[in-house]
Amino acid sequence: MPGQRSDARRNYARILEVAEAEVADRGTEASLEQIARTAGVGSATVRRHFPTRQALLEAVFHERIQTLAEQARVGSAAKDSRAALLSWMHDLLAYAVSARGLADALAYEPPVEDAAPDSCAAVLEAAGTPLLRRAIDDGAVRSDFTFRDLITLTAGIALATEHEATPLTHANHLLQLTIQGVGPAPID
Repeated sequence: MPGQRSDARRNYARILEVAEAEVADRGTEASLEQIARTAGVGSATVRRHFPTRQALLEAVFHERIQTLAEQARVGSAAKDSRAALLSWMHDLLAYAVSARGLADALAYEPPVEDAAPDSCAAVLEAAGTPLLRRAIDDGAVRSDFTFRDLITLTAGIALATEHEATPLTHANHLLQLTIQGVGPAPID
C-alpha cells in the first residue's frame, strides 16, 4: 500500500473492515458485491484491491494468522512440547470458530507447495511444523501425525460446530475427544 493515494488507502481499509464483518457473518461465500455496496465503493474497486476471493480472504485473516504463527514459534521453544502443541491447537481452533470462514479457507486451500508463500496455510505450516516436529521428536505425539492432519482435524471441528449455539464449547469438547480418544479413561 505504500505509494497509494490516500483515497485508495482509505478504500482498502474500508473494504477490509466491511469484508471482515461480512465474512464473520456469512463465511467465505460473503458477496463481493455486498461488500462493495456496504463499503461505498464499486465492484471494480474491490477487485482492483483484491483480484480474487482468496486474496480478500487472505487479507481478512492475515493479522490473526500472523499472531498464531508467532505463538507457534514461541511454543517451539517451550519445555513441554506436547502442552505447547495442544495449547496452539486450542488457539487455532478458537480462532477458526470465531472467524467464520477461516476453517473453510484452510480446509479447501491447495496443498502448501502450490500455495503462495504468504498464504494463510503456508504461514501456519511454516510456523506450526517445527512445533509439531518437536512434539513428535520428544515422543509426545504419534510419529505419523502430520501438519496437514492437524489442520484437517481443526478445520473439520470448526466447520462441524459453526452452527451450534455455543460453537467454541462444543469445538473444544470435540478437540479433547480427538486428543484423548474415545476410550473410557482420559489419556494425558
